[in-house]
Amino acid sequence: MAAPALKHDVYQAIADPTRRKLLTLLADKEMPITEISSCFPITRTAVNKHLHVLSDAGLVSRRKVGRETRYTLQAEPLIELKRWLAFFEQYWDERLFALKELVEADHNSGGEGE
Repeated sequence: MAAPALKHDVYQAIADPTRRKLLTLLADKEMPITEISSCFPITRTAVNKHLHVLSDAGLVSRRKVGRETRYTLQAEPLIELKRWLAFFEQYWDERLFALKELVEADHNSGGEGE
């Protein structure tokens, strides 16, 4: 049986800067919504909506502890993002190598404006 489809993909979920900050905040510890909300200049309702997007993408999990809901980072879905970015590293490496050669060639030819 196939896994249930997520409502939001990882890329859509991390597109928003507030959601990226939420992931960073939850990287170290589980936190209740009240504590999370105090770290942002937006309403608790807005924070809750962002957390739902992250939860729908599988990036955070939530659990009830008494009357409060606690959230924690689930980093596994970020592997997809890491793989996608790794594909493009080769292009950055090539461009940085070409820039290094250009700078060194300019330096060796006396192109420092002396």
